[in-house]
Amino acid sequence: MAKKIKKKTHKGIAKALKIRPGGTIKIGKGGSRHNTGKKSSKFNRDRRKGQSLSKSDYNRIKKVIK
Repeated sequence: MAKKIKKKTHKGIAKALKIRPGGTIKIGKGGSRHNTGKKSSKFNRDRRKGQSLSKSDYNRIKKVIK
């Protein structure tokens, strides 16, 4: 009998996402890498906080996460 081929985790996505204890997935917000001096302080503070991955995005990428 042939061995079952295992799916590999996509390492680029694995480094960008963090799974919280409750099961929700935390992602970073874009727009905070460069040119932040001209952006407002409120915008820059908001980028420091992460946000949760939406249900539709989770369904789209769940095959490469696991």
